[in-house]
Order: sequence, then structure tokens, then C-alpha cells
Amino acid sequence: MLEIKAATGDLTGYETPALIVNLFEGVTSPGGATGAVDRALGGVLSGLISDGEITGRMGETTLVHTPSLAYPSFAPSRALVLGLGKSSDFGVESVRRVTAGALRRLEQASVKRAATIVHGAGIGGLDAGESAEAIAEGALLGVYRFEKYKSKGDEGSGGRLESLTLLDVDPAKRLVLEAGIRRGAAYAGAAMAARDMVNEPGNRFPPSRMAEVACSMARAAGVECRVLDRDAVEELGMGAYLGVAAGSDQPPKFIHLSLMGDVGNPSNNLWMIGKGITFDTGGISLKPPGGMSAMKGDMAGGAAVIGAITALASLRPRINVHAVVAATENMPGGSAQRPGDVVKSMSGKYIEVDNTDAEGRLTLADAISYARSNGAERIVDVATLTGAASIALGRGQSAVFGNDDALTEAVIAAGGRRGEAMWRLPLDEASKKQNKSKVADIKNTGGRPAGTITAAHFISEFAGRTPWVHVDIAATSMADSTDGVNPSGATGVLARSLVQLAEDLASG
Repeated sequence: MLEIKAATGDLTGYETPALIVNLFEGVTSPGGATGAVDRALGGVLSGLISDGEITGRMGETTLVHTPSLAYPSFAPSRALVLGLGKSSDFGVESVRRVTAGALRRLEQASVKRAATIVHGAGIGGLDAGESAEAIAEGALLGVYRFEKYKSKGDEGSGGRLESLTLLDVDPAKRLVLEAGIRRGAAYAGAAMAARDMVNEPGNRFPPSRMAEVACSMARAAGVECRVLDRDAVEELGMGAYLGVAAGSDQPPKFIHLSLMGDVGNPSNNLWMIGKGITFDTGGISLKPPGGMSAMKGDMAGGAAVIGAITALASLRPRINVHAVVAATENMPGGSAQRPGDVVKSMSGKYIEVDNTDAEGRLTLADAISYARSNGAERIVDVATLTGAASIALGRGQSAVFGNDDALTEAVIAAGGRRGEAMWRLPLDEASKKQNKSKVADIKNTGGRPAGTITAAHFISEFAGRTPWVHVDIAATSMADSTDGVNPSGATGVLARSLVQLAEDLASG
């Protein structure tokens, strides 16, 4: 993994294959660290700005080779000028995005080591620690690759950057930079752990393997891990969850991770529940074959909560955090549940299974009941629940629902701080009626209209009066192409937001 460290001293005298500096859009005469580099290079950067080759547009990268014979007063072998965009639009998310792009550009040039100034810590208005955190987060997320099953790596992707040094001229800032790097690495680690799980193929990542990975990560982080097998789940009466698992030869695994950051105050808790369908065929209501391979990622919500709680172990907020994943496959085996079946949930409610491809909400129903029976005071569930979410909101933001305004706003705000946009949709009475069943207490689908909303209504029935938020990440858990901190493939969405949420709730 990329090593990130801090150092202080003269920027122009620091020996490195590449030094990253920056420029805001519209600036014609660079100042600060970029100005110092420009002077050491005899005005080369100013000349490129005058020629229009360097504009400062967001994400623009200009690589300037600086051989020592031509520029004896400049030690780095290259200077990469990074566009920060308009200063009025600048913030920590800008730092994450441009850092990710800059490092990918250096990897294309096969650069192994690089150094960077602390973006935005001057006229950008960020403090050094905040910027260091964003740089570390953006760097790690930006150079992430999943190459586990490529024997020769990804041809044409360039080399792998091995180390990045954050440079500042002020020696007093080193400890601040190092603290920011540690925080950024923890947040990025949450998302990368989630990405690793989501990118795994279904045959390599059945429920048992997901439980093994979760417990291995938990033990390494000092988090308690408990896994319930089929018999234990049956004793708890989780008929909705077991109905989904009935068609698979792979045994279900109910994963419960606990991090007690406020042992003396058990009611100060947050329960994060993630959908954990390790492969979703749709069951008897079989999905069409086109795109079904992506259903290996139907456990992205579960991956997010596992990544989040293990990252929180290093940050230690004063709050008790639980992560729950009811892991199973949804397969059309001979013992699979059928459309029209009725199952009894842990809550005692009877559910008509109108469509076996609406399986995630069935597992969430029992997972939420489990959380409530164990004293949950706040519940946030994360699920790749409905294709309708992308129809409603596109792929730029996740859909959010909640029965508690304060908790819902806290979730959205946490996502905003980490660049994971969400948009709240209503839980209206008209769409709620679509879930009514003629033979049971409720049915698991309300038809095509308002599909994302009726799914949330179904889950809300099991949350009851407990403050609860549901985040549908079906449209945001996978990316078709590289953008900002997200590579093509799994994004690890919501893992960082959940870490931020726990820290926000702990701080009051």
C-alpha cells in the first residue's frame, strides 16, 4: 500500500522524482510554494501560464521535467502543477479529488516516489491538519486497484506509486501533518476494505468467507466479532432472512461486530446494518442475464459497515458502535422460497413474498429487529436495494429515508463532509399503501411506481419508533469509470460517511 509521511524543509531543495504544487484558476502570477518553485525554475511556470498551457482548472495536471543541469537550484526531477479550480469553490473534497488525479498522472509516468505541498493551507483557507487528512484520503483512494486475480497486473496502467511525502517549510507543523495523515488513512482504509470485498467474485466470497474476513479484520482492529449460524438464527425466529437463504447451498452467516467506545453508557450507541447478499440471482423471480455478474456487489452495504467499524477502532470515538450483516446468497434452488410464500419475521410480522428478487429488505427486516432487541438507540441501514434509485436520482447521489429528522440530517451532513452525496426522499402515505397484502401483514414489494420509496416503507415497518435512517446505495456502489477518488469498480460508498457519522454523534 502507498506509504504516506510528512517532512519539513526547503521545497526546492528536497530530492524527489516529482514535486506536486498547485494553482487556482485565474491566477496569473503564482505565489506561495508554487511561486518559490517558479522562481527556482527561472519563471518556467509563469511562462506556461502566460501561454495558456497551465490554467488552474480543477483537476488539470501539467508535468514539467526539471533536469538538474538546466535547473541546478531545483532538486526535484519533475514538477507537477495541479489545478485547484476556482478559489470560491475550493474545499476538502477538492483536495481529495485533485490529489487522486495527480497521483494517477504520476503513476502513468511510472513515478515511484513523490512529494506534495499541503494544498489549500494558504489562501485556500484550510488548516494544515485538515489538508493533510484530505490529501492522505484522496491519495490512497485514488491509487487503489483491485488486481488480486491478475497474474501480471494491469498492463498499460503505469507503475505503482510507493511513497508520498507531505512537505511544509514550517517544522512546527510536522506533528499536525502526521496526525492528519493518520486520520485520512483511517477513513480511506474503511472504503478500501469495502471495495476489496465488493470487488471479489461471488464464487470466492460466499457468506462464510464474508464472515471470515469480517472477523479477521475485527480481531486485527480490536473489535468484537460474533457470527450466528443457521441454527442460532432459527432460534431467534428470523424467518424472513432464512427464507432468502433457503435456495442456496451456501449456509447463511449472521455477522455482528461490536466496538464499545462508551462502556459505561450502553444507550449511547449506533447500529449500522448492511445488506449482505453475496450474490443475487433474484431467486425464483430470476433476473435477466445481462448485467447479472454485477450482483456479486449486492453486499456493498454489508462491506461498508464492516469497513467502517474496523476503521473506527483506530479513531476511538466515545460511542458504542455495532455493525450487523445478515449474509446469504439469493439463489433459485429446489428449496428456494416462491412468489406468494408467507414468512414470519423476527418481529412477529407475517410477510407475503410477492417477488423473491426483493430479498434484501427481508434480510434487513430481521437484522433491524435483532438490533432493536439488543437495545439499539439509533439505526442506520445501508443497502444496494433498488434499481429504481438510479431512475430517481441518477448515479451522483444515494437515496436517503428516515423516521427521525435529526438523525437523517446527521447522516446527510456526514456524507457531505466526505464527498458522498445523498438526497432525502419522502415516506409518503400514498406510496405506503402499495405494500398492503391481502394475505399477510405486509408484502415485500409495492410494484414499479415509487419503487425506492416503497422499499423504504417496508423497512420502516420493522424500525418502529427507534430513530432510523435507510440509505439506498444501489446507484452509487459501483462506478463504470474512474472519477475523482473512485476507480472503475467498487466505490466503497458510505463506509467513510458512517465513520464520520459515528465521530459526529460521539462529539455531540
